[in-house]
Amino acid sequence: MDIYTRKSRWKIYLALTGLVILVISILYTNYLADRLAQGERDKAELWVRSYEDLVNSDLNADISLQTTIIQSNQDIPAIFVNQFGKAEYGINFGDKDQDTDFLNKEVERLKSNGPPPIAVPQSGTIYYKQSRILTLLTYFPVLQLLLLGSFVLIGYFLFSSARRSEQNQVWVGMAKETAHQLGTPISAIVGWIEHLKSARPEDEEVQEVLVELDNDVKRLDLIADRFSKIGSDPELKKTNLITELENIRGYMEKRAPRKVVFDFPSEDGAPIYGMVNQHLFAWVLENLMRNSLDSMGGMGKISAKIEKSTKEVSIELSDTGKGIPQNKFKTVFQPGFTTKKRGWGLGLSLAKRIIEDYHSGRIFVKKSSIDKGTTFCIKLPILQ
Repeated sequence: MDIYTRKSRWKIYLALTGLVILVISILYTNYLADRLAQGERDKAELWVRSYEDLVNSDLNADISLQTTIIQSNQDIPAIFVNQFGKAEYGINFGDKDQDTDFLNKEVERLKSNGPPPIAVPQSGTIYYKQSRILTLLTYFPVLQLLLLGSFVLIGYFLFSSARRSEQNQVWVGMAKETAHQLGTPISAIVGWIEHLKSARPEDEEVQEVLVELDNDVKRLDLIADRFSKIGSDPELKKTNLITELENIRGYMEKRAPRKVVFDFPSEDGAPIYGMVNQHLFAWVLENLMRNSLDSMGGMGKISAKIEKSTKEVSIELSDTGKGIPQNKFKTVFQPGFTTKKRGWGLGLSLAKRIIEDYHSGRIFVKKSSIDKGTTFCIKLPILQ
């Protein structure tokens, strides 16, 4: 199991754990709300019975208990409705206790959404509302969900930002150290080539070999220069993207198997310009084409298409290789992801960094089918 499959599973496990915790919390809160609602119901009925006893009591009867119970209700709003269905007075509504218009409207709301009323024999009906505490407790799961969701989102954003910053520092440090380590042997090889050129000027075969060696050393120097630009602000220049595609095609075609066909736009058409760093942009195209060559097994077709709109330039590179599963479209750009036995899995990750961070563009898998091929798409801002 690769690291990205494990990471996806851990996300699922954490999400399920959070969901279970949330469900338990909601169930427990609902349990408490139901218990409190029943307690308020019992309290309201006790208040009504005390009111009845108070009304029906003799003049000499001890009504201190009933009076205490009635006066203890300071939190449950209640409305007395007479036998004709009209509200006469209310309690715990503040200055609205005697406002019959307001109380009648409240009664209508309570008939549809409130607790069941309590009948007062031969007098009328008592309608009551939930206390403020019970109302707040009822809405607590929603508030809890919002707070938990906000906490998770903020935590994920901060963690992702910190991890991305750390990865960027690793990339920059590794790239610059690689460029530094390549610099010394490249300089030494250049010196040895010049020495051999002067030592064997009459040997044509040696001179031909030295010319090829010189070309390869220049290539190494170009690679070192690319690495040195990672982490800095590369200079972007106005470039004919069709010409750039043709240059990369010419370089890769010489190093590709003979059964691989290249179908690229002709330079005879109108030029399409973009602001790019040629060294880094060429690196992206080379990485994509190398991946295509590796996926085709020595035969197939690599094609390119470039289009210009009012807002951006779109470059598509397609192959007839093995294809990429749809659930891996984003994973292929993550550091370390590779399906090959060799390599570090950094090519597409660096390509994404180059296009998005340095060229303010986008790179993504546009489409892919298993054993049919893949199309990568690069979108760059239009040159103003």
